[in-house]
Amino acid sequence: MPRTIHQSEQRVRQLRSQLAQQGLSGFIIPHADEYQNEYLPPCAERLAWVSGFMGSAGTAVVLQHQAAIFVDGRYVLQVRHQVDLQIFEPQHSAETSVDEWLSTILKPGDKLGYDPRLHTPKEIKKLHQVCAHNKAALVPSQPNPVDVIWTDRPQIPQALVVPHVAEYVGKSSEEKRHALAQKLQSDGIHVVVLTAPDSIAWLLNIRGGDVAHTPLPLCFACLRSDGSASLFIDPKKVTVELQDHLGPEVVVASVEGFESALEQMGRDQCRVLCDPQRTASLVFDQLEKAGAEVVEGEDPCVLPKACKNSVEIAGSQEAHKRDGAAVCDFLAWVAKEAPLGTLTEVSAQDYLDSCRQQQVLWKDLSFPTISAGGPHGAIVHYRATEEMNQSLGPDMLYLVDSGGQYLDGTTDITRTVAIGTSTSEQRDRYTRVLQGHIALATATFPKGTTGTQLDTLARHPLWEVGLDYDHGTGHGVGSYLGVHEGPQRISKAPSSVALVPGMIISNEPGYYKAGEYGIRLENLVLVVPDKSPHASDREWFGFETLTVVPFDQSLIDLSLLTLKEINWVNAYHVRVRETLAPLIKPATKSWLQDATAPLH
Repeated sequence: MPRTIHQSEQRVRQLRSQLAQQGLSGFIIPHADEYQNEYLPPCAERLAWVSGFMGSAGTAVVLQHQAAIFVDGRYVLQVRHQVDLQIFEPQHSAETSVDEWLSTILKPGDKLGYDPRLHTPKEIKKLHQVCAHNKAALVPSQPNPVDVIWTDRPQIPQALVVPHVAEYVGKSSEEKRHALAQKLQSDGIHVVVLTAPDSIAWLLNIRGGDVAHTPLPLCFACLRSDGSASLFIDPKKVTVELQDHLGPEVVVASVEGFESALEQMGRDQCRVLCDPQRTASLVFDQLEKAGAEVVEGEDPCVLPKACKNSVEIAGSQEAHKRDGAAVCDFLAWVAKEAPLGTLTEVSAQDYLDSCRQQQVLWKDLSFPTISAGGPHGAIVHYRATEEMNQSLGPDMLYLVDSGGQYLDGTTDITRTVAIGTSTSEQRDRYTRVLQGHIALATATFPKGTTGTQLDTLARHPLWEVGLDYDHGTGHGVGSYLGVHEGPQRISKAPSSVALVPGMIISNEPGYYKAGEYGIRLENLVLVVPDKSPHASDREWFGFETLTVVPFDQSLIDLSLLTLKEINWVNAYHVRVRETLAPLIKPATKSWLQDATAPLH
């Protein structure tokens, strides 16, 4: 989305004028849509349109005389490149939250506006508390003042929705719906409202194309305690094939019918389950106004979606083989071409994307490829553009984070390689990141362990020399769905979600030196039962690494590695070589042989 400082200044000025017309002192602009989705269509990119910030998470608060933008550790460098610092004051959300900032800014009598479609009840509760403490008011604002001034706002997407067939899902929608319905019955719930597109896609075994790189259909749904469901969706997205796939127990209605359905639940005095972390505040308001009994609880699709079945696991394993072949073809090409001085971040990115497109069952990238040379590698979610396109080499670290969407699985991998020579400091940091990666990959843990409890394993080698990284160590990954998927994660942030077999999660420690280089090593791993003998009677779990791509041996400082770590790398590289040898291009074979040679 093109933006200039002039546009940002003009848009904020227009927004402030609109706020004054609505009697508001300020307005909150989250990176969110009415589905509470991480992945937004262009028409919902309000935060980017107003501020210029293009990250996947963040919030801006625009008041009449000041404005701030809040981002997490992934975006602290990026935000300063993309927003007008004369208008927006960047804030690290881990250090200063929106609520904390507002508590020092709001004055008695202020009216802070928000769009109830774009916030969860949990968020609104905190904002109400802050406003009450400051004797200010929190005011729902419809229409959204950003939408009023955004006169050339893109159209709402209308991509066709298609069945995701049994060959890739392993369990029919009918099985899923009735399994969840039994739980609803036992809990005395009449209906659950689903507004998360990934949950609906999983439950009904459908996929769409309404957002970039993630096959989501933007829609709403309701699942009843008898296993029947209603899907509220734009009729233009529905085909006869889809109707046949959904079957007689799933009624298709227009999006406009969703509000009427909520009102009917009130008239029927239903007990309605809603997830307060994944459902808009407006839905809660409408249900309560209609007279329904709203029960707060987790979206029942979240955990079973995260725990992949045997068909999904087998599909992911196969997808990672093909994806590994594509990445190795790319890395072999980089090793040959980069020393010639002709490669740029964009040309390398384009070549990698083309390597993936040639793979069987490929549908899309799983996110825009991060192709980052030298200092750009320190920007965690950097995006190469023609304006910022940097030549690769010589004597540079190159970080490439990429992934693919295949019908049988979703991939995500990061490798950092040296172009030319590297410094002793870079090799030290790379090796410590690798040590953290190995520590997590080889961890075994008792049933009930959360990702928070494992996070330290990946950071400890860096902590030993006073270093760290400012992002999570692992995020869940879907099955031809979101490359970011909950509820599992590995991070410092507290989590009550235990890791269980079937979950796919990333293992991606890193190190970033601002203005110089970045290092990240990411594989996807599958939680599996640990078959090693244990003294206790408890169940133990571990990880199976799914990604098959070598690490750059020229960046490994062998003096730092233990024998156990060396053996792990060697065994992993043998597996990579044996798995990929039949799949890679002939020109890649000698590179792969060298890249997987034993460490000595």
